[in-house]
Amino acid sequence: MENKMNKDIPSELKECIQFHGHLCPDLVIGYTAANIGLARLKHKRARYEELVCIAMTDSCAVDAIQCMTGCTLGKGNLILQDFGKMVFIFAQRKRGGVSSAVRLALNPKALKTRLGSAKREDKEAVAIDLLRISPEKLFKLTLVHKYSVPERARIFPSRLCTRCNELTMEPRLKVENGELICMECARYR
Repeated sequence: MENKMNKDIPSELKECIQFHGHLCPDLVIGYTAANIGLARLKHKRARYEELVCIAMTDSCAVDAIQCMTGCTLGKGNLILQDFGKMVFIFAQRKRGGVSSAVRLALNPKALKTRLGSAKREDKEAVAIDLLRISPEKLFKLTLVHKYSVPERARIFPSRLCTRCNELTMEPRLKVENGELICMECARYR
């Protein structure tokens, strides 16, 4: 079955599998969402911050989106708003911060199988089955004509937390009793 599955997997998805570590339904969902987003925005993989993805899940789908789109947490163009929903918003950054965007929400009718209880081998078969569903049936697509794109990532100086003595981005420090304290120390000590 492994060879048959391998033939059904596009080369770009193979790269996502290599990056993520295994094939699973959520990886295919992210791969398909990324393809739709890139196609609708007529955009290629982001080199810098010109493309933005807001992911409303922290599932395996996000790894495929990173691999396919070049949107990453480190560049600040992958924004995680974990609402536990398979929803992805893709937008291009333009001057003035307003852009067109594509919002993709997973269509629950497209999923006929209970994914949570499937064994690993079954999950691979479900993933291959998801590749056979047309993108229009897999996602509900909404075009957003005036979307406020989040600002580009900002770089701030770091300062030492007076409790743990670790470098912390300046805006993330709190003042407590006249001392600069990182959020971790403020929360746990």
